[in-house]
Amino acid sequence: MSKIIASAAIRGAHKIFDKVDAKYKEVLEKYGPDQEVGFPNTAYYLPIIYAMTGIGVSKLQDFDQILNLCRRLIPPPVREKTHLPYLAPTLDAGMATFFVEELYEAMRYLENPDCYATGEDQTDKTIWLGAASDLIFRKRGVEFVDGTAPGFAAIVGAAPDAQTAAKIALELQEKNLYVFMCGENGGKRFSEQLAEAGVQVGWPTRLVSFGPDIYQAVFAIGFACRVAMAFGGVKPGDFRRNLIYNKDRTYAFVMALGEVTDEWYANAAGCINWGFPTIADTPIPEVLPTGICTYEHVVSNIPHDHIVQKAVEVRGLKVQVAKVPVPVSYGPAFEGERVRGEDIYLEMGGGKTVAVEWTTTKRMEEVEDGKVEVVGPDVGDVKAGTRLHFAMLAEVAGRNFQEDFEPILERQNHHLINQAQGIMHIGQRDIAWIRVSKQAVEKGFKLEHIGKIIHAKYHQDFGAIFDKVQVKIYTEEAKVREVLEQARASYNHRDARVENMTDETVDTFYSCTLCQSFAPSHVCVVAPERTGLCGAYNWLDCRAAFEINPEGPNQPIQKGEMLDERYGQFKGCNDFVIKASRQKVTNVSLYSLMVDPMTTCGCCECIAAVLPMANGLMTVDRDYTGMTPCGMKFTTLAGSVGGGAQSPGFLGHSKYNITQRKFVKGDGGLARMVWMPKRLKEELHDRLVKRGEELGIPGLIDMIADETVATTEDEVIAYITEKGHPALTMESIL
Repeated sequence: MSKIIASAAIRGAHKIFDKVDAKYKEVLEKYGPDQEVGFPNTAYYLPIIYAMTGIGVSKLQDFDQILNLCRRLIPPPVREKTHLPYLAPTLDAGMATFFVEELYEAMRYLENPDCYATGEDQTDKTIWLGAASDLIFRKRGVEFVDGTAPGFAAIVGAAPDAQTAAKIALELQEKNLYVFMCGENGGKRFSEQLAEAGVQVGWPTRLVSFGPDIYQAVFAIGFACRVAMAFGGVKPGDFRRNLIYNKDRTYAFVMALGEVTDEWYANAAGCINWGFPTIADTPIPEVLPTGICTYEHVVSNIPHDHIVQKAVEVRGLKVQVAKVPVPVSYGPAFEGERVRGEDIYLEMGGGKTVAVEWTTTKRMEEVEDGKVEVVGPDVGDVKAGTRLHFAMLAEVAGRNFQEDFEPILERQNHHLINQAQGIMHIGQRDIAWIRVSKQAVEKGFKLEHIGKIIHAKYHQDFGAIFDKVQVKIYTEEAKVREVLEQARASYNHRDARVENMTDETVDTFYSCTLCQSFAPSHVCVVAPERTGLCGAYNWLDCRAAFEINPEGPNQPIQKGEMLDERYGQFKGCNDFVIKASRQKVTNVSLYSLMVDPMTTCGCCECIAAVLPMANGLMTVDRDYTGMTPCGMKFTTLAGSVGGGAQSPGFLGHSKYNITQRKFVKGDGGLARMVWMPKRLKEELHDRLVKRGEELGIPGLIDMIADETVATTEDEVIAYITEKGHPALTMESIL
């Protein structure tokens, strides 16, 4: 390693340590050793320290142990005439830098709890997002596992001007990377430059402004550590596996823009521990031999119009970019982009006009592949701010195409259209809502490009199950309403088919092992009356997925002999799960959370738990951030029962599954439900009412407590006693 880099990194580590040590003494004097500290809404304490050492820092008194460790890790300054191998002590200095920076950020949260925004977006008070909560982390972290986001660029400093910053950010977004930003250069910051250029910053656009200083680099590395722990099965304290996991799986790099200070060098040295190289735009010393990183460790003096490509090359990232014939940038990074009022050129649906999307089957001779037809006013025919009716009819034909595949493709429209920069899509079916921005129109975007997106991506993602697709787009109200009527008849037909299916009417269930990449023993068994716990797959979806990819994660399971009717145990399911879980799970019940419950990964929409004193069950969805009557928040529950574990008394499940007939039937079914968040009750209102009536308990929905009346088990008991909930008279759940 370069002596200049080693000297600067070690100097930087000493500077940061001294600052944090002094700050700690001041804070300790003010608050005392028993003061609780940490990052908000996370079960991972200070995640870098937790991942590397296994120490859960939760009080100020815990700082002493970490600071003493850092004193041992940081070597003395490099001497001019001492010939030593510089790599190892420099890496130690980098690791210690991250440890003390996490302590510093914990103290910042203690002294100023509102220093960072708490959600995914900037607020009127601050543009800095700070540490990701577990809710944000689980939502975004899975993208680093399934390949949706191959990695991240940690940008430190600022570009020469706002236009250069916007160009670099766009190029990174087009490669589906997240962009984590911190630090300043010459009084400028990259995230502020993006705001100046009119670029939307926040988690939804993958442009994450962690903070104004170099210290917030720990939020990026902490995110990577949490990915390894939550999705890679790496235990806290197993630093070697965590570092190797990130080197091999998280394609991240540092992009240093501007003058590289000693503190920057210290943080860059820390990143090398994880295999994350640094690419700089200034002529700093380089470290070109391979070793810890896949290729070079430090590459410098790269022009701004080549820096993204060079960074991708140095990190060894193989980028797959969808080629879609549209005049705007396209990719998952733009899926969370919003088109706000002042930016709207054209709006369709959203309750203001009719908007409907329908994918249907046609005979081969009726479809001309790639044909896109727009009937009615287009973008060029209307003024900015116009609202139009909208109907999109995708007609699909193929020798292997089945009617059951229609909703599979149709459900993808939301994601596919949303990935076009400057286009916002919400909802599906007949509640779609589309906004086209002025910027997209300026680049030449027209309604026909929506059809071109559907044609290109249907073929790219689902080409194995169909041969041709043509798209018809209507904006004339009369024709739109005609398509709406036809589409609703088709929706009703589909819903009736799924609703009327039972586990007894099929001989085959399906597996889903998509999440085994981060929960190795997890196997989801999907049946007609048990949707996948992530909410994304029902039985028909899995059957279609198997047709599309016979070698994929959705494999047929011959259910075989019924071993236990009450709990839903089948010989074929058990035989499959034993093999698929690598002998970690031997028996699985489809209808129970008490007896051999299905394993849970980190992607479940909800987690149900027993409330023993209430003789009932509660469930909580991942969007609810409050405390639950079982004494744990969703994030704590997910951390405790996720990862592919079989946890009697707990069960990951989808929202839809709650009102399916076989939901925990072996434990008493929906009649056991005594608590769920109010918003979830409202979302499922009609189905809960219908299911209660089917069970002969017409007022069941009103008997279920929520956070407005109960947040402890004692309060739940008081409420359900007042309401006469049936769980009180059922057999003991234990």
